[in-house]
Amino acid sequence: MADTPTPTVLLPEAEVARIVADLARQIAPVTDDDTVAAVLLTGGLWFAADLTRALSRIGRNLRFDALWLASYGDEQSSRGKIDVYAPFQRPIAGRKVLIVDDVFDTGLSLAEAVRIAREAGAAEVLTVVFAKKPWPLPRAPEPDFVGWEAPNRFLVGYGLDHAGTLRGLPDICALD
Repeated sequence: MADTPTPTVLLPEAEVARIVADLARQIAPVTDDDTVAAVLLTGGLWFAADLTRALSRIGRNLRFDALWLASYGDEQSSRGKIDVYAPFQRPIAGRKVLIVDDVFDTGLSLAEAVRIAREAGAAEVLTVVFAKKPWPLPRAPEPDFVGWEAPNRFLVGYGLDHAGTLRGLPDICALD
């Protein structure tokens, strides 16, 4: 990692926690304890863990599942296609599903996750992303809940990575 630039903090850990708690307050009224929170692996894991704990603190205990999708590999931009490495682990037919992801960039991963959930028979699909990056063209579907309108920079930390590294940073940083 000798040639990796030094990360610049954009969103400190305390602000990340405040945003997650605010999202939990928004999401709690439109979910119930039968709702399945489905994290998009790998990047969404940090956000999903914090979000489900924040929901639990206010009395909402969602079921938990995961989809393992990939569109970036080790690159800094999307390859334009989605690989599905692991599907849902539990039946979601007839349930409300909350897709949880770290960042909304191209929208490809979120769109694929919504499609997979609907094909699996979800009664309703909601989406939440921690960060939404600007994009020159409209994307579909737009997330139902967005924590932070991020700048158009390469982000790392809080689950966001650079070739598999820097995910564990507690802050969200720019690496450019």
